[in-house]
Amino acid sequence: MKTTLAMCLMATAPFLFGVAALGADLRGHGGPVRAIAVTADGQTAITGGFDAKAIIWSIKTGEAREVLLFHDGQVDAVAALPQGRFASAGADGRIAVWEAGRSTPVAVLQGHSAPVVSLAVSPDGSTLASASWDGSVRVWPLSGGEPRVLQGHRGNVNAVAYLSDGTLASAGYDAAVMLWPAEGGAPVRVAMPAPLSALVATRSDRVFVGGADGKLSELNRGGTILAEVAASSSPITALAVTANERYIAASSIKGEIVLLDVKSLQPVRTFGTAGVPVWALAFSPDGKTLLSGDGDQMVGEWNVEAGQRLGTKIEGSADPMAEYAGNPDAEVFRACVACHTLDPHEGDRAGPT
Repeated sequence: MKTTLAMCLMATAPFLFGVAALGADLRGHGGPVRAIAVTADGQTAITGGFDAKAIIWSIKTGEAREVLLFHDGQVDAVAALPQGRFASAGADGRIAVWEAGRSTPVAVLQGHSAPVVSLAVSPDGSTLASASWDGSVRVWPLSGGEPRVLQGHRGNVNAVAYLSDGTLASAGYDAAVMLWPAEGGAPVRVAMPAPLSALVATRSDRVFVGGADGKLSELNRGGTILAEVAASSSPITALAVTANERYIAASSIKGEIVLLDVKSLQPVRTFGTAGVPVWALAFSPDGKTLLSGDGDQMVGEWNVEAGQRLGTKIEGSADPMAEYAGNPDAEVFRACVACHTLDPHEGDRAGPT
């Protein structure tokens, strides 16, 4: 018992949180939702979760169209590809390419030796970039062939995003942003003040990164740091920007989502999930709706202008450990729910059950 408790505590101690009753429109994952991507027409979303599932959703109806099972472990990254295809990647280091209506991947991209935690599609739709905790970035031709392997980070690579000319930006735990020219050649390395967990690029090639210090920084395509603001009092976990470049959203480990004006980088409003971590963000193409991947198994849907959560309020399940409130061991087991199924009525999660 002591060994089990110690292992669970090491994995989850920084992220202890209680049970909350929250509202959401998309409910189907059996663990924290780690990744979200929305199709260009705004009709469909794909999500990945700690339960090792990728789910394709109808945004209009809130229904799960397909549940994709392939990965050995959590799904940490997803992407919407051209021609109605999707990609998922995760703890097993593999990238699966999916076509609608098929229960198995049409392609599996292998080469990473550690979890893949971010995916990005090139502007022309011809390549897929992946960021991995093996310290590398890979650029995969979607038509087939060997990937281009980019080495330069000194630790986990946590995020990738393309600029309009095909330049690839990456951010990592080594507190660095790397800008990789599309045609090859030496990358630009930009040192930042803290480890980085999130990155997003706008259509006009403004690059934003979020770090463990809660700060949001802006860089230009040449790597010059243009601005820096304190977006959160806790580590930033995800970033998303509207297509019209009006708003940028930043989420944190404590569950707040801060909406900032892109031009001034001043906060416009804050909304969040009552202390539950938010791991992923994605705007609808029209910028009116924001989807959040939450630590309570939900995909939250938010009205951007009103700052209000949409959908029917869903009551949280009864806490089976309520009678043990204040007991340290009970708190550890509550934290374990992020990765392990502890009740026969719960869904699958990434860890052993």
